[in-house]
Amino acid sequence: MANEFRNRTLTGVGTSATILYATPDGKTSIMLELDIANTTTAVVEATVELLDYSDATGGGVGTNWKHIVKNAPVPSGGSLMVIAGQKIVLEERSGGTGDAVRITSSAAASLDVVSAVLEDVNP
Repeated sequence: MANEFRNRTLTGVGTSATILYATPDGKTSIMLELDIANTTTAVVEATVELLDYSDATGGGVGTNWKHIVKNAPVPSGGSLMVIAGQKIVLEERSGGTGDAVRITSSAAASLDVVSAVLEDVNP
């Protein structure tokens, strides 16, 4: 299968964790970039987490979210480049969606998110 470049976006992320991307069944993906923009007039904090289904620490397979950034300040009208230059490999899980990335803000409806993903990189 051919590699596919995808954009994944979110608008108005707030205080509830919101899934940005979950790896589709049968595919491995690489997140190439992840940018967060503050759309409010005050500083807000952004948290980005990774769910690794192959990680069995803490009592179960794929049950623990790991922080990529935690409570990172994003200035009013500013942005935060969470992934730029490095890459996050998101692996498939047979029988369902695989690894996932989610975003949370310290304020309601305050963040827009843009990411670039290279999907279907299986050999």
